[in-house]
Amino acid sequence: MAASLPGLSAVRGLAALGLGADACRSSNGPADDGSYGTPVPTASNNTAESLLELPPGFQYTVFGRTGDMMTDGIATPGSHDGMAAFQAGSELRLVRNHERRTPVGAGNALLSAGPNYDANSPGGTTTLVIDASTRTLVSSRVSLSGTAQNCAGGPTPWGSWITCEETTVGPMTGYAQPHGYCFEVPAAANSPVTPVALTAMGRFTHEAIAIDPATGIVYLTEDSNPAGLYRFIPTTPGNLPAGGQLQMLAIMNQTGYDTRTNQTPLTPLPVTWVNIANPNPSTAETDPAAVRSQGFALGAASFARLEGAFFGGGRLYVNATSGGNAAFGQVWEYTPASNAGTLRLLYESTNSAQLLMPDNLCVSPRGQGLVLCEDGVGVQHLRGLTTAGHIFDFCRNHIAGSEQEEFAGATFSPDGQTLFVNIQTPGLTFAIWGDWSRGAL
Repeated sequence: MAASLPGLSAVRGLAALGLGADACRSSNGPADDGSYGTPVPTASNNTAESLLELPPGFQYTVFGRTGDMMTDGIATPGSHDGMAAFQAGSELRLVRNHERRTPVGAGNALLSAGPNYDANSPGGTTTLVIDASTRTLVSSRVSLSGTAQNCAGGPTPWGSWITCEETTVGPMTGYAQPHGYCFEVPAAANSPVTPVALTAMGRFTHEAIAIDPATGIVYLTEDSNPAGLYRFIPTTPGNLPAGGQLQMLAIMNQTGYDTRTNQTPLTPLPVTWVNIANPNPSTAETDPAAVRSQGFALGAASFARLEGAFFGGGRLYVNATSGGNAAFGQVWEYTPASNAGTLRLLYESTNSAQLLMPDNLCVSPRGQGLVLCEDGVGVQHLRGLTTAGHIFDFCRNHIAGSEQEEFAGATFSPDGQTLFVNIQTPGLTFAIWGDWSRGAL
């Protein structure tokens, strides 16, 4: 794929992000740790509710709540999860996942009058139009309907969102269609899209995707333990429904390498890739490991719950949510090179108070740090990881009675001025802004 793929701001950044020799230090480093100050309870600009703790000087708005009536007359579904921001013509838009796990047939509030993948399935996506000046909601509507457990995903360089199903349920458990696939949702769509399962990208417990804009190669994670790290080489870059080859990462000359424990930070691990012969096995409904088992049989590497993924600056970054000797989480970096490349551990948490179970992630548009969404126990945080390897608190959940609910879907606006993020339950979307130049994000 030529490097002329349209560069979407939602997947930019990292041009200067060299998490190098100091990337795995603890926070015992210099005072300039990239942070913005201690987060304090802060009232939202548009509702005056105190829902977040933010550093002094930062502001936010809140919108897109579960149950709010959308422009299309449908109540906003809950379980807000992965998300990306786009410039669609003159409009700033968010495409947002809903990881709904409602039992089959138990009333699907997401279903629209438009096309649905599975009338018995409650998941999908909504698209929100945001006023770029006030950072408030202009309109919202269903954009994909009838999918299942839409957890994370990722933006494409051509202006769409790939939403991923984190389940392999199907007709044997009462659903009308098989699940466990990725689906594409153009950010500019003004009505529900016709769902097309991207079967060549595999049927497994998908989590996130990230696309190399120079090649069109799609990298995919799965939330399992053990998990595989995948890449999909499309037959026609930019046209995912046309099919391609699914592969799984292996460490060169180290069959069945286990990345989950006993890793040495910053040690380069040369990579190779093994082909998945059957990415869409009929047995996946009863055996969610049916795809990764093929890769493991060929010597693929194993990871601990791969979740967030983001590509930028020529590198892929992924979170292993429960990786590491303490099982508090790891951040991995993969640098592609021809048909091989190099994998290395950038950060491993040994202190749950500093970082606990990172899930979704995104990169600062200024290329100086990562935003990590936690999904552990206790009060949930957005953490920053600097280029020098320092972890700091940027934001805390301050919703009374829901402080332990996870952050998800962190994404910067195309102009880099606003950080959008969800809290999954009770289901809220936030726009956060301030003087980003004060710190590492």
